[in-house]
Amino acid sequence: MFKKILIANRGEIAVRVIRACREMKIIPVAVYSEADRKALHVRLAEEAYFIGEAKPSESYLHVEKIIATAKRCGAEAIHPGYGFLAENPRLVKCCEEEGITFIGPPSEPLEVMGEKTSARRKMAAAGVPIIPGTLESVADERELREKAREVGFPLLLKASAGGGGKGLRFVQKEKDLLPAFKLARSEALSSFADPAVYIEKYIEEPHHIEIQILADNFGSVVYLGERECSMQRRYQKVLEETPSPFLDEETREAMGRVAVKAAASIGYRNAGTVEFVVDRDRKFYFLEVNARLQVEHPITEMVTGIDLVKCQLEIAAGSPLPFRQEEVRPQGHSMECRIMAEDPFNDFMPSPGKIVYLHTPAGLGVRDDSGIYEGYEVPLDYDPLLSKLITWGKTREEAILRMRRALSEYQVYGIKTTIPFFQRILLHPRFLAGAYNTHFIAELEKEPDREDPAEEIAALIAAGIKSRRDAQTGVSSHGKSKEKNWRIQGRLENFAKRL
Repeated sequence: MFKKILIANRGEIAVRVIRACREMKIIPVAVYSEADRKALHVRLAEEAYFIGEAKPSESYLHVEKIIATAKRCGAEAIHPGYGFLAENPRLVKCCEEEGITFIGPPSEPLEVMGEKTSARRKMAAAGVPIIPGTLESVADERELREKAREVGFPLLLKASAGGGGKGLRFVQKEKDLLPAFKLARSEALSSFADPAVYIEKYIEEPHHIEIQILADNFGSVVYLGERECSMQRRYQKVLEETPSPFLDEETREAMGRVAVKAAASIGYRNAGTVEFVVDRDRKFYFLEVNARLQVEHPITEMVTGIDLVKCQLEIAAGSPLPFRQEEVRPQGHSMECRIMAEDPFNDFMPSPGKIVYLHTPAGLGVRDDSGIYEGYEVPLDYDPLLSKLITWGKTREEAILRMRRALSEYQVYGIKTTIPFFQRILLHPRFLAGAYNTHFIAELEKEPDREDPAEEIAALIAAGIKSRRDAQTGVSSHGKSKEKNWRIQGRLENFAKRL
């Protein structure tokens, strides 16, 4: 096993890896930018090294600085976390050249999967079902019209070199095809330095479901169940759960077998995720391979009891998988809410600033993977993810009730967060019934706004305090204060029931 690992990331994922290293008696080394001098991952690591300005290209995305820091501190391996350089073949090649272990897949699978059309061709050749569409990027406007008519409308234009909703356009009618193509190419060029775009058939009422896989260096590949990732806002996941309330057991097992087949076909190693889009009839199609640890990996850990970060480290160190497929037996239900520094009542605008008070939830079946602390200054330079709130229950209902309770305990003052947004989702009849797909949040945002639950309860408490003081000072008379107290107490009780 490694003695020292450099963590080429920040925030909650850096903290997560640090904790796994500690339990394995590995020295964790942090890197930080100018904006992260006081970050939690810097405080927790045994060693921390400054790597540049706040701008990611000058720090967390700077391959040479990461490699130089690893050599300087004597780290034997680099863990990339997710985002930044996690799926960058150049970093992997540099590690290979310098004799540093990259905790992730080799460079070849990364290159194959990093370009979406090459991934589609590879999967089609391996017999993995793919969404109807082009296997090559569209060359020009003539080919665009020709291929679009073959695929049929509605359809999607997608960037060949990236994801996360960048370079993605929904086209419902042919008259909108050319403007959408130009926009998709322009966005793909600015986001990924590659304007290539391909066509994919649009799936009606889609579910985004991913399968967690682990692959060692000895040919063993296992899957650890699925994660329902259809709760998305503008193509970004916000809430995930496992198992999916939409899948049946037959589909679940079939998707697992296909995910293993897909990983094996590209010589994949370490932890990864095979993503699928599933239509309303539960017919599934390959979407992509995320060649890294996912943000939502904790919910798989909660139901399987398998520490995915430790598995990553063990596989990278040359150990075989310590279990077989038949030994993986998920238990119960788990879900995760991504707590973001965003204002859900102002179009989810970023909300940087100082956290003046922080109280995190706890108790049975509650886990908070966080990168913040009271007094921490949330920067504007990076992804606004503050923490991931995870719950587990014997049933889906228990996991939901536990999440509601945990959200009601979670208090962050000084900045805005998405906690009220999740409180709204977890009360919605469609979510409670498990009857949602990737369109749910877009449809939810069209519904009339409800009052901010945090502001509502704060107003009720303030009214109760005032009423109490009025009664003590004799402001009210003829029993009016008593009646007012009774009514406020009733409102508080009714609000608590809704939570």
